[in-house]
Amino acid sequence: MRKSGVLLPVTSIPSRYGIGTFSREAYEFVDFLKKAGQKLWQILPLGPTGYGDSPYQSFSTFAGNPYLIDLEALIEKGWLTAKECEETDWGGSEAYVDYEKMYFNRFPLLKLACERSGIRQDPDFAAFCEENDRWLSDYALFMALKDSHGGAAFVEWEKPLRMREEAALERCKKELAEEIVFWKFLQFLFWEQWTALKAYANDNGISIVGDIPIYVAYDSADTWAHPELFCLEEDRLPKAVAGVPPDAFSATGQLWGNPLYDWDYHRETGYAWWLSRLDFCSRLYDVVRIDHFRGFEAYFSIPYGDKTAVNGHWEKGPDYDLFAAMKKKLGKRAVIAEDLGVITPPVRRLIKRTGFPGMKVLQFAFDGADSEYLPHNYEKNCIVYTGTHDNQTTLAWYEEQGQKAKRFIRRYLRVKRGNEVPRAMIAAAFSSAADTAVIPIQDWLELGREARINFPSTLGDNWKWRLTKGQLTDALAEEMREMTELYMR
Repeated sequence: MRKSGVLLPVTSIPSRYGIGTFSREAYEFVDFLKKAGQKLWQILPLGPTGYGDSPYQSFSTFAGNPYLIDLEALIEKGWLTAKECEETDWGGSEAYVDYEKMYFNRFPLLKLACERSGIRQDPDFAAFCEENDRWLSDYALFMALKDSHGGAAFVEWEKPLRMREEAALERCKKELAEEIVFWKFLQFLFWEQWTALKAYANDNGISIVGDIPIYVAYDSADTWAHPELFCLEEDRLPKAVAGVPPDAFSATGQLWGNPLYDWDYHRETGYAWWLSRLDFCSRLYDVVRIDHFRGFEAYFSIPYGDKTAVNGHWEKGPDYDLFAAMKKKLGKRAVIAEDLGVITPPVRRLIKRTGFPGMKVLQFAFDGADSEYLPHNYEKNCIVYTGTHDNQTTLAWYEEQGQKAKRFIRRYLRVKRGNEVPRAMIAAAFSSAADTAVIPIQDWLELGREARINFPSTLGDNWKWRLTKGQLTDALAEEMREMTELYMR
């Protein structure tokens, strides 16, 4: 069935108190999508973020980001006061998140709420903790220990804790009992609020497209609690780390630093951890987009300690074996394969065998050749985007092109002026054969480089952009609906 949707991180919703949350404004965004005739809301990973604020480097692959908890709901419960929230410094801009203020000012409020909640006596909280104990206890202890070590990475902790010696863990569980309850409390709130918002979206005909990174962060509860899943030395340092090789965009490649999976171990266990992860994601989302899907066919291994990706090499991944296990154990699941970048014939064969739709990004199409990203080359089983969170907005992207490329873009899209390109790009996506079209909200709003979400391989100025009140109008919703109906999405 042909359908369309919008890409917008939850953090970019114009909620109160400095960052987008599962607040009233998130429900209003769902209402806007319904009014606009859309069927999908694509978001970014929901995990708790660390240094650099990237949702692709999370402290846990199962936990949710405490920043997304709606404080107004806690005011309604009587656990916080409006005055306490309003007098907190959230930064000076409604259009950008100040993550430093989030880190230092949001957690004290959440701790106040925990102290006032009487959460230990809540049977729903007890049931949540029991149901999720396989990951929650390790995560809560990891975060409590991290706080007690001034935020230091687990590899810097004293050896008994780094190596998870039982006596040391039991001692810390007693010493940090209150902090452990606090971190479990945050996950309870996150899950309660997110599932309510997702249910509201689903009830209004909107499916949630989630996003999971292929790798987990090195400094994470997953790596600390389950070192057997990864290629680590005896002292828990990585043997090698993830990234991508040098290419036309980067002479030294990209050094991501994530630990690599011990795929032999995963194969011996029937991919139990991966199946658990995918099953959990299917509860969080209606559709799961797996980032860097090509890494399942072959992954780039970079020696640990190297400063660039130049000395890396390719190693064979699990290929279809993992997805055969998934289909056998979990049945058919809705998955999008992020297949951007240099895709080899073996990767194409893997994607075709899974049956998962891949991605087409229009901003990659206009290099002067008959690109596979040009709409006339699409098959039905794909998802088309004007751009993603890693790209410029379409308006800024067009402005950055050379004159020859601009002429080709205007000619292909049948427009005369550059300011017509964003709407024409959306129309090209909607009119294509692709079953699904997803458009970043910035492109519907025709925003410039000020609204870019992420500059890959950079730190300090990413994941900050937010909508402001009044940008999503009835007129825009009507225009979106008209185009959606015109192209039968």
